[in-house]
Amino acid sequence: MRIAILGATSQIAKDLVISFSKTEDIQLYLFARRPDKVIAWLSLTGLTDRYRVDDFSGFAHSKLDAVINFVGIGNPAQTVVLGNAIFDVTLRFDEMVLEYLRSHSACRYLFLSSGSAYGTSFIEPADSDTQAVIAINNLAPQDWYGVAKLHAECRHRAHPDYSIIDIRVFNYFSRTQDISACFLITDILRAIRDRTVLKTSSEYTVRDYLHPFDFYRLVTVLLAGPMSNTVVDCYSRAPIDKLSLLAVMQEQFGLQYDITETATIVNATGAKPHYYSLNTCAAEFGYQPSLTSLEGVIQEVTAILKRLAVRN
Repeated sequence: MRIAILGATSQIAKDLVISFSKTEDIQLYLFARRPDKVIAWLSLTGLTDRYRVDDFSGFAHSKLDAVINFVGIGNPAQTVVLGNAIFDVTLRFDEMVLEYLRSHSACRYLFLSSGSAYGTSFIEPADSDTQAVIAINNLAPQDWYGVAKLHAECRHRAHPDYSIIDIRVFNYFSRTQDISACFLITDILRAIRDRTVLKTSSEYTVRDYLHPFDFYRLVTVLLAGPMSNTVVDCYSRAPIDKLSLLAVMQEQFGLQYDITETATIVNATGAKPHYYSLNTCAAEFGYQPSLTSLEGVIQEVTAILKRLAVRN
């Protein structure tokens, strides 16, 4: 199968490339605004000359069986900086793929959407009956990312003859995570590494961390399944709440933390106490996650700390 990876510099895309590299019958074409960065990364990972790398000018002339669009933002702080440009970025690359599908209707398209597309406050986790809730008369910058993803999903449903599956990612964590990013889990890692006390709020949150292997499993069953125009939510075998995660990080990795009301939190897409989904329609394609959030996090944190210890 010939698969184009758009946005090949993103963390989740690079993790997927590594997973695909173990499969001989997959031919990848990696596209990025900075192809030199992708080439340098391939060299570091031992995949030099394994895959074709190009900027987006070569996309339209490629012969492809599938396209996976990762173009976007994976860091809440970057979302704040990019601001309303997220609409133009999302639309530009999505339209590029839709134009390709107009003359290559047999090509499959997987689009990386987000749980933020629900637009809800996530007082409860999403499920198959959850409706998107947008403050249409009071839109704020924290809504723009989710609205951009929802807009893309609406465009996709308007093309029922194309095989387009939107994959809503809620939380994703791997050993390749940039630990300078503004997430709870990266705050935890920096505190462990630096032997400092993590200052965190008492806000109750539940997260569902998807492991790279389960994301790979999901992508492969979607590519192997029937041609469909639909959407699936990502999920692990079980989510984990914040206090339980902190307790395990303390017990297994020596995390020191202090619950305080003065802690600063970057909520670039709004506060979401139960940011995960109970919508398991991906099972209809044969997806069954292998790891719980906690199991996946422990695996990846262990690998990160081992790497940091070697460097130090």
